[in-house]
Amino acid sequence: MSSNAETEKDLFRDTPVRFLGYANEVGEAFRGIISNRAVNFTYGIASTYVAADAIHKATETHSNSTENGRIKKTFLVFCDVLLWQAFASVIIPGLLINRVCYAARYCLRNVQTKRVDKQYLVSAIGLATIPFIVQPIDRTVDHAMDTAVRPHLQRFHFDPEDAPD
Repeated sequence: MSSNAETEKDLFRDTPVRFLGYANEVGEAFRGIISNRAVNFTYGIASTYVAADAIHKATETHSNSTENGRIKKTFLVFCDVLLWQAFASVIIPGLLINRVCYAARYCLRNVQTKRVDKQYLVSAIGLATIPFIVQPIDRTVDHAMDTAVRPHLQRFHFDPEDAPD
């Protein structure tokens, strides 16, 4: 990798654009306050982020690959990024924040206060949880991808240098 490529920022992982991937977690935290339509919209934002990153990485791979195996490499990168992002940015965090908020609501069920006050507290707990789950989820998804998915994708990898002349 060239020194320029090493210092180059990844638009989808090293800039504030990354926060779009957390939109559904914020939606889950506010599920008791906002409409289901609004929560679904946050999933749409996060899913668009996931698709955009996968397309971006696939496009980079396509433009940086030689002709032999270019399409296959592009497709494999697209699949890898799409799966990783879907699990690390949308599926697992959304489910986890949903369950944290559910548990908080359950624990506060007998507290005597207005329903609105409880829901704001539940939302605050959900939002406060987000920074603590990002790295563990990313590492877990990396491990799962490395052990369960990437070996299967590697079977389909085609190195252009191995191509017959």
